[in-house]
Order: sequence, then structure tokens, then C-alpha cells
Amino acid sequence: MTPSFRLPTAAGTPYLFLLPGLVILGALLSVPLYKVVEYSLYDNVIVERNPTFVGLDNYRDILGDPGYWSAGFNTIVFTVGSVIGHMIVGIGLALLVNADIHPRARTFFRSMLVLPWIFTAVVVALNWQLLLNPFGLLNYVLDWLGLITEPLDWLGNPDLAMWSLLVISTWRGYPFIMVSFLSGLQTVPKELYEAAEIDGAGFWHKFWHVTLPQLKPVIFGVALLDLIWTFQLFPLVWLTTGGGPGRATEVLSTLTFRLAFVDFEFARAATVAVSILIISAAFTVLYLRNEARRL
Repeated sequence: MTPSFRLPTAAGTPYLFLLPGLVILGALLSVPLYKVVEYSLYDNVIVERNPTFVGLDNYRDILGDPGYWSAGFNTIVFTVGSVIGHMIVGIGLALLVNADIHPRARTFFRSMLVLPWIFTAVVVALNWQLLLNPFGLLNYVLDWLGLITEPLDWLGNPDLAMWSLLVISTWRGYPFIMVSFLSGLQTVPKELYEAAEIDGAGFWHKFWHVTLPQLKPVIFGVALLDLIWTFQLFPLVWLTTGGGPGRATEVLSTLTFRLAFVDFEFARAATVAVSILIISAAFTVLYLRNEARRL
């Protein structure tokens, strides 16, 4: 009888199977990260054959550049505005699709409302550019309603571009919040709502005194995660406005791309990228601590 071959059953065996993937993943993450930090310490890397080590000079230059602070301010406005929009729209729609209606209708609306999350940034940007074009559908409707007398360049006007970008970002990002809160609403005991109704509570009272307190951990965790993602968002901003008009919608991620692949200042681009990394890491630590407290 031929003896069967068996793998050792030591406690560390599963980790041996994971080791090749972990090594590859670690290399793909650590090597680019190391190179970006290294590039930020040199003068005009990649372009120069023998770049000069300048230490923290690039960081001092960036901190003294008004363009960096302008992009930083736009990043804060875009991030905070987008997260607030995601939360308001996402929570509102989660409450609506959680209502006690016909199961088929509920499934239909849930499927339709999650579509913006499925579309790629290219599709979203192109469609919104068509909608917000001076001769697009939105201006046509506003003109038909008599609300405007001449077409508005929503993405080309410095006073309107950021607001338009926030609307686009809100539309693209609310499904994640909606799905997260919808799953949280399923865990709220119905007995709490029944007790509130017995006490004479209406919709808003039940929302403020039952729903929000029960979903408070979810709200904080989801908001932090959305903050991290939105802070680093690049494709939607670049494909929609390119950081323009002028620098009206320039955020730190588009500034990094512009410095690297338009101005070919790779060292300065790496420096801005490191600053994004540091801020994102701080938010990530807050998120991980919040998740650890929930366990």
C-alpha cells in the first residue's frame, strides 16, 4: 500500500502558504514608498543623471510655496464638503430604501441608487461634463424654467467650479455611505422604534433619539474612511476639471500629478506626495483606533 503524503500540521503552516503573497505585496508597497521618500530628499531626480542630495530643502520650499497652501485649502474644502454631502445624501437615501414597501420595489430602488458607485471615474467625468456644459442639459432646463438668462459655464467659472465638483463628488460617493448605513439600520432593534411610537415620537424624534445613537459607531467609522479616500481622490478631479479653471479646483493629488508629469519636477512632486501620505496616515490611525474600540 502506497503511503499518503501529508503536509505538516504545525500552527505556523497556514502562514507558510501566505508568505509568498505577503512578500510580493510587501515589496509592491514598500519599494515605491521608499523611493518616493528618497526622491523627496534629492534635487530634480529622474531628470538629472546625478541628482544632488538636499535633505529637507524640498519640504521647506513646498511649505513656502503659496500654490501648495492654495491646493491644501482646496483639498480641505473638497474633502469636507464631499464627506458632508455623502453623509447627508447617503443617510437620507438609506432611510428611504429601508422603508417598509413592496420587496420588488425596494430591490429596484436599491439597485438603481447604487449605480453611481459602479461607474468608473472616466464615465462619471464625461457624463457630468456633458450635463454641465454651457450648452448642456442643465443650462437648457434652467433656461426653460426662466432661472437663468444666459448659459453658465459650471466647470469653467472659478466661482462655480468647486461647487460643481462637490455636486459631482457627492453623486459619485453617496452609494458607499448609503449601503453602509443600510446595513447598520438592519441591526437596530425594532422594539426601540415601537417603544418610541408608544411614547408618541414622530419620524424626526425616532431618527434623533433612536437611529442616530444606535448608528453612532458606524457614522464615525464610515466618515473617517470616506475622509481618507476623498482626501487622496485624484481621477475624478483631474478628469472633470484638471484642477482648473486656473487653480480654482487644484487639490494636493492633482498638484502632485502636475508637478511630476507636466512640469517634470519629480522631487517636488514626491515631496507633496509624502505630505499627503503623512496626513492620510494620521487619519488611518484614527480609523484603526475607532475600529479597535468597536471590537
